[in-house]
Amino acid sequence: MATLRTLFCPEILMPDGWASGVLLTIDGHGRIAGIERDARGRAHADRARGPVLPAMANLHSHAFQRAMAGLAERAGSADDSFWTWREAMYRLVAQMTPDDIEVVAAKLYSELLKGGFGRVVEFHYLHHATGGRRYDDAAENSLRILKAAAATGIGLTHLPVFYAHAGFGGTEPNAGQRPFVHDIEQFLKLLERLAPVCAAQGAGLGLAIHSLRAATPDEMRAVLRAEQTGGPVHIHVAEQEREVEECLAWSGRRPVEFLLSEMPVDHRWCAIHATHMTRHETEMLARSGAVAGLCPATEANLGDGIFPASDFLGLGGAFGIGTDSHVATSVAEELRLLEYGQRLRDRRRNRLASAPGASVGRTMFDAALLGGARAAGLKTPAIRVGGRADLVVLDGENPFIGTASGDQVLDRWLFATGAEVVRDVMASGQWVVRDGRHRDEEAIDRAFRDVLMKLV
Repeated sequence: MATLRTLFCPEILMPDGWASGVLLTIDGHGRIAGIERDARGRAHADRARGPVLPAMANLHSHAFQRAMAGLAERAGSADDSFWTWREAMYRLVAQMTPDDIEVVAAKLYSELLKGGFGRVVEFHYLHHATGGRRYDDAAENSLRILKAAAATGIGLTHLPVFYAHAGFGGTEPNAGQRPFVHDIEQFLKLLERLAPVCAAQGAGLGLAIHSLRAATPDEMRAVLRAEQTGGPVHIHVAEQEREVEECLAWSGRRPVEFLLSEMPVDHRWCAIHATHMTRHETEMLARSGAVAGLCPATEANLGDGIFPASDFLGLGGAFGIGTDSHVATSVAEELRLLEYGQRLRDRRRNRLASAPGASVGRTMFDAALLGGARAAGLKTPAIRVGGRADLVVLDGENPFIGTASGDQVLDRWLFATGAEVVRDVMASGQWVVRDGRHRDEEAIDRAFRDVLMKLV
């Protein structure tokens, strides 16, 4: 029989709201086996040292890009944009080995855990070596992502990416894109190769189509008909204005309109970015059931634009947050930037509150928790019997957190402090972060420093 352990939570955010004096029982498989309320006054082996929250799923990650954070901030021309940044990213890709990818992913995943994420959805398109040379095992780089997740303890949903072209209409990939490219048969074989490996590790498996630029409609339909993962389906869409212009020139329709009209988009899908939408497209996406995958720090860093979040939420749309290129690695920074972007655009405050008098922090946290779980292929993100014990403990000794209660805890975490108050993190029943440090932080940092010295 698996060993049971307990965690006493003086204050915890449950599915029905905040509760105090809750005792969680966690089984040896990392799942919550029991929840006892009003459990004060008894001795407990393990006591949370601050408010307890369910850990967030990070719905969009390109792990290898953490190595280039801060290296693309030197001005080129007055027209610096996503497209000039992309050239710097291609240069990084050309230098990276599978060993490097594993080290960088481990560093990133340790940082995400310290930032309050308990799971990451890896949108993985770096499949091959420089020039597109194939490894002996087609899944080599995916296996390195899986190893990094297992080593750090973060939950993983792995999304191999189908990528075939450089632009709309099936144009040939350029030299920088060749490490990403598959044909349909190769891609389906990759999914088959990874299915038992992911299942053995307890990782989720789905798929991604890089973008409408990188796959033709016929290729997309062929992949979707043949794939058997049963997991999430993600796609980049409408991230930049140039993409919208090129899609209009190619098809006569804008990207989100084209995607929703031509593909079987439903609750299984996640539309990454979806930044540039008309009101009609915003309504279409909200009605589709797809999750909008928002990455505010990366979108700001690249100068992409501001997602129409207040309109989208008002229409009942679902969203989650990711860290994409990983210029930021915390729940607090992504949600804060999401709200601040709406404020800057509208020149008003408290744009994403659910109702007058409601907490902005609580509204955003609840929505991103649900949307992120769905985009990761999870049944529930809530703290409930049978659910994974993925928990974040904020620092009850921090004055901002220690003097707050209820929704004010979230408002102070997201708007007054940040990752520095994430004290302890439990992933699948194991403490992976204690006192703000990952359990293997020193070894991870040493290896990462060596990789950066080589790359830079």
